[in-house]
Amino acid sequence: RKKAGVDNVQTHVIEQGKDKWLKRRKRTFDRVLVDAPCSGVGAWRRNPDARWLRRTRPIEELLPVQADVLQRAARLVRPGGTLVYATCSLLPEENEAQVEAFLASADGAEFELAPPEHFGAPFDDGYLRLSPARHGCDGFFGAALVRSEGGWTRRGRRTAG
Repeated sequence: RKKAGVDNVQTHVIEQGKDKWLKRRKRTFDRVLVDAPCSGVGAWRRNPDARWLRRTRPIEELLPVQADVLQRAARLVRPGGTLVYATCSLLPEENEAQVEAFLASADGAEFELAPPEHFGAPFDDGYLRLSPARHGCDGFFGAALVRSEGGWTRRGRRTAG
């Protein structure tokens, strides 16, 4: 936050299980960034030994954690707000598949994929995909999802929309 020169940012690690912090802040944030725990495959260019050292959990364990974090973080986004899902992975099961499964779920029903119009990097099919081969940087994935206007407010009353 200091480095970016902003002071209106809150960071919070979403823990497994009940999280009172999340519940108290339901539908109050304009933007939420999910920096999902991932395999780190996108960083192999910079750290090739990571392929064999495997300091992260196996992907079979990461996938349900990613889905849970995305679903729980979505609760924080206000109507009209943006949820950004990001990983440093190139694997579709950690990226597009997670976003598509979320959008198909009850929790994702109020969201739609909405890539930003004026962004300094290329979006392909609505997703940001950076790869070492094409872009000369670490692999990275991003998806911007916007919650529809209207729906239920934090207090449970219906809003126009």
